[in-house]
Amino acid sequence: MVDYSTAAWIKIILALVIAFVISFIATPLVKNFAVKVGAIDIPDKKRHIHSHPIPRMGGLAIFTGFLISVLLFANITTQVRGILVGAILIAVVGAIDDVLNLNAWLKFGVQILAAVIAVLSGIIINVVTNPLHITSTQAITIGILSVPVTILWIVGCTNSVNLIDGLDGLACGVSAIASLTMLVVSMLVSDSNSNVATILAALCGACLGFIPYNLNPAKIFMGDTGALLLGYILATASVIGMFKFYAIVTFILPVLAL
Repeated sequence: MVDYSTAAWIKIILALVIAFVISFIATPLVKNFAVKVGAIDIPDKKRHIHSHPIPRMGGLAIFTGFLISVLLFANITTQVRGILVGAILIAVVGAIDDVLNLNAWLKFGVQILAAVIAVLSGIIINVVTNPLHITSTQAITIGILSVPVTILWIVGCTNSVNLIDGLDGLACGVSAIASLTMLVVSMLVSDSNSNVATILAALCGACLGFIPYNLNPAKIFMGDTGALLLGYILATASVIGMFKFYAIVTFILPVLAL
């Protein structure tokens, strides 16, 4: 394991704990807010397994915990700023969608815009390596395909979490596992990933703070606010830390299980 400094370890641990506490405290508040603005999931026998209306928009609690924790403990580099700007865009549009049910193409356009923001901040896939060897030096430079491949990756991952958000606690649990997995890998690979580790710790903590309210029987759903947000953050963080293989595995396994 990489020898992280004491300060780096403290930041990573605090990022997780603070995000957890804020998300846990914020979720009941977001639940009440969702009820007031009409962000309610009405059961449909063909598509839902719950029998009564349940508030959604719980992703706002996750986002609040994540955002505050990152601002407190991460180094706000250009790339981190890009993640936060894109995440804010995704969260705002997701929250509006949870109330008004926006057009799918509009949401898709916003996802592309958020991906472009990430690319402009320097979050870009320049090379493709063997995913089975994290220390492999063999890499293929993709040149002019870097931008479209990066946008495709970010948009694809963003929607992957939304795809598995069908059972109570599943999407949030998978995202917590994905962020924790990439956090551990970042510690094993390089101490230069300490900033990415802090971001992933904040995301993991925010997810863990929300999960108690989302387990069956769920008291609140994360909605598109959370599902799209989690996918976006995991996608961009995986590009910075070069953990794309681990992101793919954690997204695909639940889909295969379903």
